[in-house]
Amino acid sequence: MNPNALCFGSDYPATGLPCRVEVISIGIAVRFEDRSTDAQDDADTVPFDRLSLSAGGLNHDQLIIRYGSEADARVLYLNDPAVIHALRAAAPTAVTENLEATATAVRRKRHRRRISWFAASVLAVSLGTAVWFGSDLAVNLAVARIPVEWEQKLGEAAYQDFLGRQTVVKEGPAVDAVREMTRRLTDQISDDPYRFEVTVVRSDVVNAFALPGGYVVVFTGLLQKAESGEEVAGVLSHEFNHVLQRHGLERVVKQIGLTAVLSILLGDQQGLIGLTRQISGELLTLKFGRAQETEADVTGLRLLRKAKIDSNGLVRFFERMAEQQGDPIEMLSTHPMSAARVERLKAEMATLPKQTVEPFTFDWKQVQGSLSVSR
Repeated sequence: MNPNALCFGSDYPATGLPCRVEVISIGIAVRFEDRSTDAQDDADTVPFDRLSLSAGGLNHDQLIIRYGSEADARVLYLNDPAVIHALRAAAPTAVTENLEATATAVRRKRHRRRISWFAASVLAVSLGTAVWFGSDLAVNLAVARIPVEWEQKLGEAAYQDFLGRQTVVKEGPAVDAVREMTRRLTDQISDDPYRFEVTVVRSDVVNAFALPGGYVVVFTGLLQKAESGEEVAGVLSHEFNHVLQRHGLERVVKQIGLTAVLSILLGDQQGLIGLTRQISGELLTLKFGRAQETEADVTGLRLLRKAKIDSNGLVRFFERMAEQQGDPIEMLSTHPMSAARVERLKAEMATLPKQTVEPFTFDWKQVQGSLSVSR
């Protein structure tokens, strides 16, 4: 079998599964490498009326085909001109109209890509390779080329690997409290491309961290150290905004080097697949820069206010952490505190109108007590 597409799904590897897409009379047939190529019955057959088409891919020249139910969704990345032409010839009018709209979108994106690449090339020549790679423009261009779906696969691979080595708290007052905080916050995120998944892990570490794609881990040490649910919600809001601002991807791009960045900018699909394998383990130890921490602080503060959660909790918790940096236990190790960060938050709060607050439904002392009993 000669693959001409990559297929992504919840039960497929994070890097996608190579497959071959063919146009048949009623729709498309999708065949995978681990199946026989001798019989039509060995292919997944999808009728035209179950297909959803759009333009995309790293090089903006791929056809993205979505099908399946929400629980078993499949996404194909296809850039075979012959198959795309065959789809245009065989598909019903409704699908053909969608294809034409997709083709128009591709042409526009190609034009924008040429302009962006020209600007990046001029910058590289004028400033030199080292300066060019260190610039925020180069990093932002590369990050913008990575689809959210691939970002989610990247984060999910590291997330599942980490959870496989931890004791996960699956139920109880602490889990219910974290779910309530998560719902209150995510309900206020407009046009959210992520489906946040938050897991409580048993550990004395006073920390929480977020991975690309919306995967967040909260340690029980943080829940036990916090003096209120509002403090934990403040930390969660901070982590959610690291994801929304794609800070994790920015740090990855800065670490992997010039060659990998150029492959992303040039639309090298295989280069990004190799990148996924290379850095999935390193995502767990990423440290954010000062500017990224400040951005997550400020946007996290604003999200708390939208959710009507007392934003003073975030300031109080960070203030205590800044005072205890010498403590021998690990406290927010991936997010080092400082008095300057706390003062920046206080200054931001001073510019905002008086906040309307709605308390949580849980009893925080009961939440903390449940963690001590179940130890």
